[in-house]
Order: sequence, then C-alpha cells, then structure tokens
Amino acid sequence: MSAPFPFESIFRDETVRLREFPVATNRVFFAHAGVTALPRRVADAVIRHTEQSCTDHQEFGDVLDRIQSARRSCAALIGADDDEIALLGPTSLGLSLFARGLKWEAGDEILCYADDYPANVYPWLDLRRKGVIVRFLEPERPGEITAELVAAAMGEHTRLVALASCHFLTGARLDVDAIGRVIHERGALFSLDAIQTLGAFPTRVEHVDFLSADSHKWLLGPLTAGIVYVGKAHFEKLHPVLLGAWNVDSPNFIAQDEIRLPDTARRYEPGVLNAPGIFGMQAAIDMLLDIGIDRVAARILETKSRLVAGLETLGCDIHGPKSGPAASGITTFRHPHTPTADIFKSLEAAKVAASHRHDRAGREYIRLSPHFYNTEAETDTVLEAIGRALSAG
Repeated sequence: MSAPFPFESIFRDETVRLREFPVATNRVFFAHAGVTALPRRVADAVIRHTEQSCTDHQEFGDVLDRIQSARRSCAALIGADDDEIALLGPTSLGLSLFARGLKWEAGDEILCYADDYPANVYPWLDLRRKGVIVRFLEPERPGEITAELVAAAMGEHTRLVALASCHFLTGARLDVDAIGRVIHERGALFSLDAIQTLGAFPTRVEHVDFLSADSHKWLLGPLTAGIVYVGKAHFEKLHPVLLGAWNVDSPNFIAQDEIRLPDTARRYEPGVLNAPGIFGMQAAIDMLLDIGIDRVAARILETKSRLVAGLETLGCDIHGPKSGPAASGITTFRHPHTPTADIFKSLEAAKVAASHRHDRAGREYIRLSPHFYNTEAETDTVLEAIGRALSAG
C-alpha cells in the first residue's frame, strides 16, 4: 500500500510536489487529455512488479490477489461491483467489444456523434456491414450533447447510444446520468467512452450499461491498462469476442467440448493481463480516491477559470464551454490573427506540454489540459508563453 497522498502539502511545499510529480521539474505539463506523464508512485508500482519479475515468474506470490484488489479499486471509482470489471485496455478494445459482442439485426439503429474521437466512431460504423443503421447526433455547438438532444433523436429502432463523457477537442462534458436515464426510459442501451473524465470528474455507471477507459490520460496511469465495465445484467447479452484459456472453463488447461464462461466480467479477459500496467493504474486510482474525485474536479476547474480569464485577456477565442456544468479540464483555443503553429512553438520553447489539434473543417487549435497538481504559477507560465507568441506575431 502506498502512503496517503499529501494533497495539501504539494501546494505548500514545492519539493513535495516535485517528488510526487517529477515531470514538473522540467516542464509545465498541460497535456493530460493526451498521454499523461506518470506520477512517482505510479511509476514505482510498475517498477516494483518489474523488478520482482527478474527473480521470479511474473505471476509470483500474490499477483493474482493483487489483480483482484485492482479490480476493486476500479469498481469503487465508478460505482460498480467488482465482478462487473474487466481489466482491459486500450479504450478502443472495450468499445470494439461492445460493438462486436452484441447480437445485431438489420434495421437496428445506433446513435453516436461523428466528431467524437475516432475510437468511439469506427466500431459502430463497421456494424453497417450487418445492416445496422448508424445515425449521428447534431448538437448546436461542437460536443455539447444534452439529454434533450438524445431524446429527440431516438426512435423506435434505436437499440444503443454510444457517446463520450467529454468531447476530446472542445472539452464539453456530458450529464451522463441525465442522458442515461433518457436512454433507459426508451429501452435502449448506453455505451460510454469515459477516458476524458475518469480520474478528473465523478463518472458513475448507475445509468450506464457499458464503459471503457484506458488509464493513460486523466487517471494518471500507464498506457494499455484500462477499465472495461459491463453491467452484470448484460453478461448473457454481450458475448466475448476474444476467447482463451482464462475466460473459458479449462480444467487443468484441457480444452472442453463446450464453452463455459465465468459468471463475472472476467469472461471478457481471454488471457494473461498487463500486470505491471494494472498495478500502476491501481496506484493512480487509489491516489485519486484518497484525494477525493470531487476535490480533484474542483481544483481542475479553478485552474481552468484562471486559464480562460488569461486567454480572453490575450484576445484568444475559446472553443468549448468556459464554465458551468459542461466545462471540463480541457480548454481549447485559437487566436484570430496569430497562427496556431506559432503559439505552439512558443509553448514548446517554454517547456510547456500542450496539444495541437484540428477540427473537421481544418481549423487549428491549441488544447490545454492541466490536472489537479498544476499550480497558479504554472498557469501563468503558459499564459506568458502565449503572450510572447502574440507579441512576436
């Protein structure tokens, strides 16, 4: 078990913050909506398992028990039962499982959003080969999908709605509970790509049927370690698309004439798991649970408020919600006169990690995504670097 996280101390004592988040020693990391840098305790969890695996096989001792412990941490984060969690990443693996594992009939309809991240579009589009009709939601503003919009778009043949909990470009965050209620009232299923909120904002599955999220963004975890949630009421409805010795009954590792699956979400785990990544992900989740997701979210929104105010003072245009319930940790902007590429170069020169993104029309943006541990001083460093680019332009 890791020591309790020193939340208050990291803002009073810079040495504590740098110990917990070594990336802050050499850059301002505002790119958590992309691929995170690992906190020290997360890296340590991965290293411990890797080092132990030098002197024993990789499933030594209590490894399987620790994997079950990680499953419990994941369940606690999203409000699920332990046996509804499969430890699979990346996010696209879970989303493809949901798309391929359900039985579809020609004429079934799926609602999704064409401008979501491609991992949450292509698995559904591919079902057109089976005669499934894919219809796209059309919000008034990019990414801002509401329960009312979903309700108006659903029809008698709508079988599933597939959405992201937060838009990867605009940062528009969904009211997952309200949308889930609408979907269930109309008898359809709700699949959620939760990678852009899980770890940053409360994201629960009370009104969600399927959820997938890798840990490498806001969860502050390793690549290809993730959470796949399948509500136990859907185990028989969602058939595994990958089968192996781990998720099919194989006594003494001898194949049987009949496929028998576990009565838990382990039925979706066909083989050995990414133990180092899972232990790193658990260290990250336990840290966030120790702090409290509500406190994490509040801190992120405080930083966003400072960032938005500074960007508007500099004459930048914000692409997405600035505040309110739809606001998230993502702040995306462009300047009407200075090329985005010039701003990005200035940020790189100032050792600021950000993301350079485009919309469907080809417009360029800078996406900033600070986490709870980023400071006011770091936010000011980012704004100063942007200001230098604008002055030079």
